Amino acid sequence: MRLRVVTIVKNFDSYLSLLFLALISSWVSAQDDLRLIHAVKDQDLVNVRILIDSDADINAAEVDGSSALHWAVHRNNIGIASLLLEAGIEVNAKNRYEVAALSLAANNGHPEMIKLLLNAGAFPNTAMAENETVLMTAARSGVVESVALLIDAGANVNERETWRGQSALMWAAGEGNLEVVKKLVEKGADITARSNRGFTPLLFAAREGRTEIVRELLEFGADIDEALPAGQAVINENGMAAAAQTGMTPLLIAIGSAHFETASLLLERGANPNSAPLGWAPIHQITWVRKAGQAGSNNPTPQGSGTMGSLEFTRQLIDAGAEINARVAKRPPVGVSDLNMRGGTAFLLAARTADADLMRLLVELGADPHTPNDDNSTPLMVAAGLGAGAPGEDPGTEEEALEAVQYTLSLGSDINAVDDLGNTAMHGAAYKHLPKVVEYLDEKGAEISIWNQENEIGHTPLLIAEGIHRGMNIVSSPVTEEAIRKILDRFPLPH
Repeated sequence: MRLRVVTIVKNFDSYLSLLFLALISSWVSAQDDLRLIHAVKDQDLVNVRILIDSDADINAAEVDGSSALHWAVHRNNIGIASLLLEAGIEVNAKNRYEVAALSLAANNGHPEMIKLLLNAGAFPNTAMAENETVLMTAARSGVVESVALLIDAGANVNERETWRGQSALMWAAGEGNLEVVKKLVEKGADITARSNRGFTPLLFAAREGRTEIVRELLEFGADIDEALPAGQAVINENGMAAAAQTGMTPLLIAIGSAHFETASLLLERGANPNSAPLGWAPIHQITWVRKAGQAGSNNPTPQGSGTMGSLEFTRQLIDAGAEINARVAKRPPVGVSDLNMRGGTAFLLAARTADADLMRLLVELGADPHTPNDDNSTPLMVAAGLGAGAPGEDPGTEEEALEAVQYTLSLGSDINAVDDLGNTAMHGAAYKHLPKVVEYLDEKGAEISIWNQENEIGHTPLLIAEGIHRGMNIVSSPVTEEAIRKILDRFPLPH
């Protein structure tokens, strides 16, 4: 029995030794296979030649599937890539991410490498995941020679990737690659094609502020009035594409991203300055582009492009025929606000953001500073804070609001006006928590008998300042409450 156990143990030891030797041999073999890749990574041409001549596995790949050719192309090393191709390396091999060497060359913007690979049999329509073709990659990279080589080799100029349905022309337009755009259109790229979410090359160019691309596409015949479907957001492209021409136009998209030079070109080329497919026009849009401050979203003001400012563009917009007193027909995308935007003019919307500079310009250009919204809320009430949805987050600091109120009053606004909902300017100051505005309105003659009343929902200015429900919270402003109480204390209620 003991002899049998010893024999089994010895046999097991032998098995482990053989297994260990096999693993070592396999590991050494794998390392030998990768020697060529390591030499390519080091761009060691001499060693690469030696390894090829010694019959190293030329098509060996790393764990992620990358071959020696991938690395040679990634390093832009024509000499090594040529050696590998002459030795017969697989030119169309892809790594686990579906990337072929040709895609890397296109991404690098290396026409000479692209030509080398194509001559070696690389597929001109090779694609990565989501069907991103090599032509799309080249169009984004922006080297027109690369694009021309691929097209001449048979690349499909109108192929779409499957994630968002975008074409090479859309990518080139969005990236601002002018010469590539010209080449693609010359070779038959469809300038009317739409992505899955409704964007055309022109709309992409307008969104990104690619003024020269916009100019070129218009020369090629793009429709200056083409549009996204109604209700489609510009930044996140929310919604599906449709044939409807009732949504955002190139002009509105350019303004929405603060690309005023692009918008200026569109106006010069005949874009409608009063286009209002969503119920508001460019003249209204300027107000929230200048001062985003959208309560509830905290979105910053768009960075924009070019040197043209929003006030300069506003002048051009009016000169082009924009109706300066046009009234909003539907609520615009201005974030959380209790203000009824319907019927509001650009002046009233500028008052909402406490934008005194824009208010002054609009009046200079002929705006009526007294036109109310559909609730008969006046610009003064709005400047004072009426409609504030999130005090402290709404656009306009207290100093800016005070300046807007002062300016509006200087134009003759009625300080004691009451809207259809029972609100006054003092209600507005309480809603936005602006004690300095409360004091200023009192100083300028706001009648306590008029403003110290409940509005339609039972709020007096004092009650608002003491604290009212906003969603799940009770929002109060002790400093505003104190300012209102000081006024009320001067007028004790009769016994």
